[in-house]
Amino acid sequence: PSYLGHALFLDAARWFDIIGLSPDSQEDEQGIKQAAENIKALIEQEVKNGIPSHRIILGGFSQGGALSLYTALTTQQKLAGVIALSCWLPLRSSFPQGPIGGVNKDISILQCHGDSDPLVPHMFGSLTVEKLKTLVNPCNVSFSTYDGMMHGSCNQAGALDLLKELKNIPMTLELLQVCSFVIIGNREPL
Repeated sequence: PSYLGHALFLDAARWFDIIGLSPDSQEDEQGIKQAAENIKALIEQEVKNGIPSHRIILGGFSQGGALSLYTALTTQQKLAGVIALSCWLPLRSSFPQGPIGGVNKDISILQCHGDSDPLVPHMFGSLTVEKLKTLVNPCNVSFSTYDGMMHGSCNQAGALDLLKELKNIPMTLELLQVCSFVIIGNREPL
């Protein structure tokens, strides 16, 4: 469970502590960085299993999506992309004002958010996509808003956009799912 004030939130995975729900809230920097290191270790394990890192897509929902974004922007492994659902960019002020250097400066990012999300407001998604466009090639950042969607998913939300983004990747994918976090890797050329 995650605690926020007097409220208790039960989520599939709590990767780090949530201290507040506003753009200027204090963040669990140590927890976020430790969670990212754990995901980087999973990526490294997939590479050892034969999946080149440039064929791995990180993705997740809520904290899993936030962690996917943070990890992709801080890893030294070149990744294929990120799918970030109903989330935000953690520790966003720690990133440079301009483009990041490194292997993922041209990474593809698909971000989806419901406009009625009461837990992670749509504004967080909007602020995140604007920041992402300053950090990586803005032509590779897609943002989709879903009318009436709350903090969850619906049949159409994300599915069609995800299929459009992945249409050129053969669907013989190896999938490692850890609660709200997914690593998708493909051993074959894209």
